[in-house]
Amino acid sequence: MNADALLEGVREATATELSRLGSSKALYADTGGDLDAETVFRAAETAERAAAETFEAWADAEANETAAAAYRETAAEEREHAERVREELDGDAAGEAAGASDEEGVPALAAHLRGLDDTVARAGGFLGRVLVADESKSQYVGYFVGDADPQSAAVFRDLRGDLEGQRERALDLLDAVCETEADWERAEAAAVEAVEAAYEAHVEALESLGVDPKPVC
Repeated sequence: MNADALLEGVREATATELSRLGSSKALYADTGGDLDAETVFRAAETAERAAAETFEAWADAEANETAAAAYRETAAEEREHAERVREELDGDAAGEAAGASDEEGVPALAAHLRGLDDTVARAGGFLGRVLVADESKSQYVGYFVGDADPQSAAVFRDLRGDLEGQRERALDLLDAVCETEADWERAEAAAVEAVEAAYEAHVEALESLGVDPKPVC
């Protein structure tokens, strides 16, 4: 196996989950059903900040320097993303977002990733997180396009654009750290589990709001 084959396998195994995470219901779940602009920004800032903290922790704990460097670079990007989103919040809301503690409102995907404790599994989880984030960003762009706010939509297009580099970084890292077929299988399983963790939280959030998570055909 190689990284490209792993990516294809993960996408095939999680096609339904990724499709639903990229639906309009995903943003509804992320905001607890409160689809005003401030709540949408808050949800995005929380996700970006949690990702930055996760990658920072991985970099600090990682013995493999190639992996640690990839996580440090990604953490810096995610910190920048969180700041860009926070800047879109007005006054007090921006201050509250900046002052939130590291443990407040940690999204389920970030919590799941923080439980990974070895190089191969983290590399797989990294790729899974990129795939989930790409679906999420598409919904943020769509929300602000629909809200007639092209400036905010452009911010999220830019953030989504950075995910292309993160995906390539994750694939390069997988090629660097997976040495055996067992490594590849473990990395693929970790990527799938990351997507599934995000999807399970999505389903639970929608069900708590009385919404059927399955699409209407």
